[in-house]
Amino acid sequence: MKRPFPSLLHSILLALLFLYPAQGSDPNCNSEDHGSTLQVMHIYSPCSPFRPSKSLSWEETVLDMAAKDEARLQYLSSLVAKKSVVPIASGRQIIQSPTYIVRAKIGTPPQTLLMAMDNSNDAAWIPCAGCVGCSSSVFSSTKSTTYKTLGCQAAQCKQVPNPTCAGAGAGAGCSFNLTYGSSSIAANLSQDTITLAMDAIPNYSFGCIQKLTGSSVPAQGLLGLGRGPLSLLSQTQNLYQSTFSYCLPNFKSLNFSGSLRLGPVGQPKRIKTTPLLKNPRRSSLYYVNMVAVRVGRKIVDIPPSALAFNPTTGAGTIFDSGTVFTRLVAPAYIAVRDEFRRRIKGATVSSLGGFDTCYSVPIVAPTITFMFTGMNVTLPVDNILIHSTAGSITCLAMAAAPDNVNSVLNVIANMQQQNHRVLFDVPNSRLGVAREPWSITGLAMAAAPDNVNSVLNVIANMQQQNHRVLFDVPNSRLGVAREPCT
Repeated sequence: MKRPFPSLLHSILLALLFLYPAQGSDPNCNSEDHGSTLQVMHIYSPCSPFRPSKSLSWEETVLDMAAKDEARLQYLSSLVAKKSVVPIASGRQIIQSPTYIVRAKIGTPPQTLLMAMDNSNDAAWIPCAGCVGCSSSVFSSTKSTTYKTLGCQAAQCKQVPNPTCAGAGAGAGCSFNLTYGSSSIAANLSQDTITLAMDAIPNYSFGCIQKLTGSSVPAQGLLGLGRGPLSLLSQTQNLYQSTFSYCLPNFKSLNFSGSLRLGPVGQPKRIKTTPLLKNPRRSSLYYVNMVAVRVGRKIVDIPPSALAFNPTTGAGTIFDSGTVFTRLVAPAYIAVRDEFRRRIKGATVSSLGGFDTCYSVPIVAPTITFMFTGMNVTLPVDNILIHSTAGSITCLAMAAAPDNVNSVLNVIANMQQQNHRVLFDVPNSRLGVAREPWSITGLAMAAAPDNVNSVLNVIANMQQQNHRVLFDVPNSRLGVAREPCT
């Protein structure tokens, strides 16, 4: 005879599980970074000063991010084509800033800035005091005892775009101009100590912005994680050995943060990888060889030319941290979309903004697998679909590359990377991806409080999230199975 589930214990457990939130579920905006690992926050995070001043509806948020993607893709295409000016989509002004920010400290004594991380860019740019057109949060170089400007004779002056010399003689300062999205930047080439987590990096070269027009530049600066000569990787080769990884938090879980892990220490040992490819036209971009896409169990029919890597034209596939939704060249996207639709039976397809595969009824989505040389990445539902808050609309979170850009580039974007550890191992010329569902800073557990009966261990709701928890009282059993909740 089966023993009945003890009703009193059952009631106590349920009360504790659902009335007490897990420790660590609220954001700690003042938490310190540790070792060589930085906290990564979404720009809409409660800890971010860049979140919208007014709350946006779900539809407004999705359309806003999709519109910013248009400008981002134009920017990436300009890098491939090596153009200096990028047109902005008509009809509205778009702030084309990367999506994730990290905390950096500049100078001595250190001044804290929330810099956008961008793995498709090289240099660091920081708004400096006196800058015309910059935000109110700027770096005051006069307050730093380690700040200095670099002259035209410095080797770094040959590595910036459009360098000019301010003044005459050997002491002439190096200035440069560049475009980023819809913005124009005028900056002085400078050096100072930058502190990332616990690592102080002396004599770090960056652009100290003096004049800014447009709205594309991240308000408190940009940290370039590309492979170019002035990138973080190039300037810290001895410290970080040109290796880093990140885990990006889901934008639906804004109270949680991800992490940027610098250097080979602590990187995942068991991780599937694919070779990094080199494009001499744009060496900073992280190209990989995508060979196919599988929807469910079917490898869809994509023309080889749509996926082929071509350094001359810039065609191929890149991993980008600044684009939100994956964009595939038209033949590849159409093949994926049509097979996805075919597997959703009995539901009418609608559109929302740039998303052409949306449904107003609950659906069971097939998996989508990106197949690379030596590595397959199968995306969970959370990385494939976007849902309205009420669950009334569901869309495939991918799209074709816009018609008004150089549409030879497939971009694996940050939504498809979220809740994965993405490893960039430049010395070994490889990129790796491993599922890492929890991107939370700190251990989300704690001891029972002193003022309660501390003989009870509580498995709280945070540790149950994205699991199906079965309470089968007649058979006196409790079951747990992994089930990403949508």
